[in-house]
Amino acid sequence: MVGVAVGTMALVIVMSVFNGLEDLIRGLFASFDAELKIEVAEGKSFEVTEDWLDSIRSIEGVEILTEVIEDNALFDYNGNQMVARLKGVSDNFLDQGRFSRGYFWGDTTLGTELRPAAILGRGVGFYLSINLNDINVPLKVFYPKAPRSAATIDPNQLYSSAILDPAAFFSIDRQFDDEYVIAPLDFAKNLLNYGNRRTSLEIKVEEGKSINSVQARLKELLGRKFLVKNTDEQHAGLLRTVKLEKLFVFLTLTFILAIASFNIFFSLSMLAIEKKKDIAVLKAMGAPDKLIRRIFLKQGSMIAFSGALIGLILGFLICLVQEKFGLVSLGISSAVIDAYPVKMIWTDFVWISMAVVGITLLASYRPAFIASKVDTVKEI
Repeated sequence: MVGVAVGTMALVIVMSVFNGLEDLIRGLFASFDAELKIEVAEGKSFEVTEDWLDSIRSIEGVEILTEVIEDNALFDYNGNQMVARLKGVSDNFLDQGRFSRGYFWGDTTLGTELRPAAILGRGVGFYLSINLNDINVPLKVFYPKAPRSAATIDPNQLYSSAILDPAAFFSIDRQFDDEYVIAPLDFAKNLLNYGNRRTSLEIKVEEGKSINSVQARLKELLGRKFLVKNTDEQHAGLLRTVKLEKLFVFLTLTFILAIASFNIFFSLSMLAIEKKKDIAVLKAMGAPDKLIRRIFLKQGSMIAFSGALIGLILGFLICLVQEKFGLVSLGISSAVIDAYPVKMIWTDFVWISMAVVGITLLASYRPAFIASKVDTVKEI
């Protein structure tokens, strides 16, 4: 029973930690990504008009629409250079509740038309050794021009360049921290020469409205030429990996529990051997084989249900303590959270209970069958 309880407790804790990690990933991504993102199905960018954008804004549930131009560019700060992702956004980008998770320090604006500013990922800022307090050193941005048929020996004709004022750092996840520089839309449009083209549109849904419903309306309006993705679909690969890891860990721990259930098998088998004479007496008194099997199956059921119940309660209490007090730390000083996240889902408890009880009862069946086949005449 103790073995079943420990195995059940381990399953509850591990499943809850994976749920917590998945929930944490979703929260971090939601701090940077839009609730809904519109991209072209084929190609890199698409043309927009004000009337077309207004038709999207008029969809029921659409609160904020942000235009985005995104491409790779070369950044130079005081001689330090790196290639990063330039993300030009319209002025309402920060109105979508961005950077609600993680860290953010600096100015929460993107400058002015004359002096555009940039919000940089912490990894980009550290790599370029950017000092937010030094207003005399600008962040230079270079972008290659489209090749022309006429060759030129002037390297200045091969790229466009502009400058930004570093205004702030954000830190959400390394995937974003080491890659993104956020700048005003007009700055990116002029530097990249995009004109009326955009790489994506980001949408915030009104409070209380269903994201799935708004997504369906947008798909109906835009047709097959565009993709409308929610936050999970924008990072489907990573979330699928987490779910697969959770599944394989569940199967692994269940297999370990199945091996541990051999203790039940051998214990009940030894009990059947020791109680042969008692079983023979019961059978001589008229007890059928079915009753003998039921006795041993009930013994296994007591072990299964008692161990599962104790394990579920202990696992719940440990996860509850971890959730409230964070006893087990991640051990990473720069992490967004200090302790391992946990999230308990009732369906996990159901599946764990079914697996534990099923394995334990299966281990009890063979000893019960052996006990029912005791030879009454021989044993008495």
